[in-house]
Amino acid sequence: MSERELRTFCRVCEPACGLVASVRDGELVRLRPDRAHPVTRGFACNKGLAGVEIHRDPDRLDFPLRRGERGAAERVSWDAAIEGIAGSLRAILAESGPEAVAMYVGNPTAFNTLARPAMGAFAAQLGPIRNFSSGTQDCANKFAGSEAVFGSSTIHPIPDLDHTDFLLVFGANPRVSHGSFISIADPMKKLRELRARGAKVRFVNPRAIESAEPGELVQIRPDTDVYLMAALLHELAQNGGLDRALLRERGAHVDELLSFVARFPAERAASVTGVPAATVRALARELAAARGASLHMSTGVNMGRQGTLAYWLLHMLSFATGNLDRRGGNILSLGFYAAAKAGRRDFARSFADTEFGRLRRGGLPGNLLADAILGGGGRTPIRALIVVAGNPLLSIGGEERMREALAKLDLLVCIDLYKNATGEYAHWLLPSADMFERADVNITGLGLQHEPWIQFTDAVVAPRAERREEWWIFAQLAQALGLRGPDPDPWGRIDHMLRSRGHSLDEVRAADPALVFEPLAPGRFYAEQLQTADGKVDCCPPEFSAALARAEAIFAELAAEGADRLKLITRRDLHMHNSWYANVPVMKHGRHDRNRLWVHPDDARARGLSDGAKARLWNEHGALELEIAFDPGLMRGVVALTHGWGNRGSTGMRVAARTPGVNANVLLPVGEGSFEPLSSQAFMTGVPVELGPL
Repeated sequence: MSERELRTFCRVCEPACGLVASVRDGELVRLRPDRAHPVTRGFACNKGLAGVEIHRDPDRLDFPLRRGERGAAERVSWDAAIEGIAGSLRAILAESGPEAVAMYVGNPTAFNTLARPAMGAFAAQLGPIRNFSSGTQDCANKFAGSEAVFGSSTIHPIPDLDHTDFLLVFGANPRVSHGSFISIADPMKKLRELRARGAKVRFVNPRAIESAEPGELVQIRPDTDVYLMAALLHELAQNGGLDRALLRERGAHVDELLSFVARFPAERAASVTGVPAATVRALARELAAARGASLHMSTGVNMGRQGTLAYWLLHMLSFATGNLDRRGGNILSLGFYAAAKAGRRDFARSFADTEFGRLRRGGLPGNLLADAILGGGGRTPIRALIVVAGNPLLSIGGEERMREALAKLDLLVCIDLYKNATGEYAHWLLPSADMFERADVNITGLGLQHEPWIQFTDAVVAPRAERREEWWIFAQLAQALGLRGPDPDPWGRIDHMLRSRGHSLDEVRAADPALVFEPLAPGRFYAEQLQTADGKVDCCPPEFSAALARAEAIFAELAAEGADRLKLITRRDLHMHNSWYANVPVMKHGRHDRNRLWVHPDDARARGLSDGAKARLWNEHGALELEIAFDPGLMRGVVALTHGWGNRGSTGMRVAARTPGVNANVLLPVGEGSFEPLSSQAFMTGVPVELGPL
């Protein structure tokens, strides 16, 4: 019996923490943090280390499966699966054209270097098919916001945590989620270092999050952050906190920005945010006084009704105070890009007329998938859907409507690790290789890293049984349909980007284990990285006009409903990652066997509910029966529920089916009007609900 250790990295979230894999006789048996890694330095979270449990899970898909005449899944060969799928696609394309075909792409593909290019090439050859992705459930607003302001969807300046004097964070909880759109392996260690040198930290959140220390939390009503940001900008403008010379030299549409934020002085904003005017003024003073102030915003704000406007105002707080491209402020992390030109696009041309109105080009709102299958909007209904590493049944609002839609499809192909809840409806289930069964680079964090680096990993072990990589599957489908085959040099794109920085993929392969780039440094943004046509930061894009009017309408709605209206937010959990880990026993033990509804004790008692009571949570979209738990750290009027649960009936995931919990997305709006028009981002937080005893 022989055992060897191989260096690799995690592909669950953006930091890509270094790991050491123990392989015994060709089998992955153990993972541990890579203590010699030059950047992640021995940090890895429980989710990354549990990757070995997913790899070895007996419920994993190991062979292609076809739904038989009586609904039971039958094992077939890869040749039979590819020919069967290609035959169905060929017939649907001939009868209804490419618009009857769609793809839904889930979050894990963002961490798979070769998968997305292969899927994109395949889809492009089929014709104008409809593309949906999980991006419209978590971060589409950020790409739209940066494109509008900076001229490129790839520009996302991150906090210079090593030098900042003041850090203001909206809607993030790095202790649990580690960070999104900032890639740092151990964010809590960095926060401890920041605090130790006397820097101030402020978290804006509806609940007392695990990341905040006493005095750092500013509690806010959900889905109102945009008004707090506007109030901060107005306060800074009134009290000399803006860099007027910089605004004149580098900014466009500055007067329009100042006119908008003037509508939300601290007192007016307080009426809907719940943040006292005195607190707004104190935050503005702290930001203005800092030699370097940095800001960050994550999914807790992204998933509101105005995520793009919030990201715009976050950029404005950084730019207008002179903290953009400043030591201790927000700096662009280039990674292996020579410049941020890859995402350059004219925001005014980023929209197209569709059967559902004017939408942003690119991935369609996931909230419209069921409507597109069922024939909403008058266009040809989707008849064939290919789902890759996704679970739209549990990830998108409107579960019952999605079940109806999936059942109507003539062809549903699911390429995944498991037969998940969506896969229960599949005509074909194709087993994909996992992160330890393929070669990769840490593609997702590049351009968002606090310490820029890149690592190549070979497959740690060969794919078990008949698991295959996604690029291979799409190459086989393309060949069966008579389309262009796989890219003869699939790593060429990565090598080209590296050569723009004076490096090569061969150099990265030879690194032990990673190639580390130069550290973050200011001074290049305006001359080299800003991509707008006039070379200026657009402080209030004209295309925002309808969204600004909508902001006033939403404000009036919030003011009319009052602070007593109960609002539902998502609570992140160390034992879940979206709908991942639902079938891992170590993540489902003890009190982690279900997702409870967290309620402030006073809100619960006012409704006749005690800690641990069974309750009903409902609104016009749906209803759930669940167990409540007290959380005195919640803001009054806010309840929190972890998403990604609801696997009752998932026969292919036995642990998940035994501990199903409830699907929070049953309570979310779906269809037209359920997403932000600027970005197609779904409305998933701050959702009005009612709560009462069973």
